[in-house]
Amino acid sequence: MNTDPISIYGPATPAVPLVLDSPHSGHRFPADFDAAVSEFDLRDGEDCFIDELYRPTTELGVALIAAQFPRTYLDPNRHAGDIDLELIEGGRWPHAWMPSGKAAIGKALVWRTLDDGRAIYRRRLTVAEVVGRIERCHAPYHRTVQARIEAAHAHFGVSYHLDCHSMNAVAGAQGEGGPGTARADFVLGDRDGTTCEPAFTAFVANLLRSLGYGVKVNDPYKGVELVRAYSDPGRGRHSLQVEINKRLYMDEAARRPHAGYARLQSHLGQLIEATLDYAGSAARRALGGA
Repeated sequence: MNTDPISIYGPATPAVPLVLDSPHSGHRFPADFDAAVSEFDLRDGEDCFIDELYRPTTELGVALIAAQFPRTYLDPNRHAGDIDLELIEGGRWPHAWMPSGKAAIGKALVWRTLDDGRAIYRRRLTVAEVVGRIERCHAPYHRTVQARIEAAHAHFGVSYHLDCHSMNAVAGAQGEGGPGTARADFVLGDRDGTTCEPAFTAFVANLLRSLGYGVKVNDPYKGVELVRAYSDPGRGRHSLQVEINKRLYMDEAARRPHAGYARLQSHLGQLIEATLDYAGSAARRALGGA
């Protein structure tokens, strides 16, 4: 089932207690973007091919939600009130304002700068423009993710949610952790143990390590809005952000997959199969089974 600005893969009703979402893999550029840099440059913020890497796992009954709009146009992994006032005409936001601190590096709800510090726009945006982006992109994406998590939880008594991302191999001028910082193969983010049970984070980390990958937890990425908003570990709602180093599967400069793509995709399949076993055991416990 495909909708614009979102694509949804997998069954329409919950078949397993696992939901995947890829908020940053979109590259359909809206006509009203009006950016001062090229589309190629704007894709620097994109989690290239992440939706495609995970898509085969939907054959296991997993739902996958993928944004089709670019992250640099609007970042669904932000609160709708996370507005960068420096980007807004008049410097005022008349609606609920929920700053996260990301505006300091130009990466609030609507990005002001690229990772290398270049300005995305030659002008400030009007309140109406930003509200339109929220209504067309942010609101439907969040409604869809929330609905899929709630449906899985209602059916199985638990829900497990992987928020799927990729990261540049080395941090740029405004990257997390400081410019020039080399990234691990994987970074898992559970907001310091608040968005899922620690055992689940440890399970995913250990599985990835068993496949030969270097893994860090909450360093430098702890997870942002999509794992925060719909998680409640005490009530069986578990969300974990998964960041994959782009060097494992693509040529970052050319934005093309390389020979490592197939190997990584196979390993992600193993990760999801193992996670389904883990989530299935938790569901049986939640429903009073053995």
